[in-house]
Amino acid sequence: MTLQEKIHSAAEFLRSRIPFAPEVGLVLGSGLGDFADTLEDAVRVPYADIPNFPQPTVEGHTGAFVFGKKQGKNVVALQGRLHYYEGFTQQELTLPIRVLAALGAKSLVLTN
Repeated sequence: MTLQEKIHSAAEFLRSRIPFAPEVGLVLGSGLGDFADTLEDAVRVPYADIPNFPQPTVEGHTGAFVFGKKQGKNVVALQGRLHYYEGFTQQELTLPIRVLAALGAKSLVLTN
């Protein structure tokens, strides 16, 4: 499966489970995963449920998209991220961000 096919497949899968397109994407670093629990009307989709989606192996990185609202904005928070040292390829590492763009997110906030 090509990268484009993986992006399209993941985005379509997620669209079928969420009530809105996110405006803002947040990648939550270690210790910030609980922020996703503060989103209003949250919809959580584990990475494990998404076809052909890589799974984080670092302890504490939950591995989920959490869609919700924060201060009137539609946001999606990534709980758990992927790391090069886990053995992922560059394409796998960038897949979550590419999926955010495919879902319509126009802004991205990276934390660590």
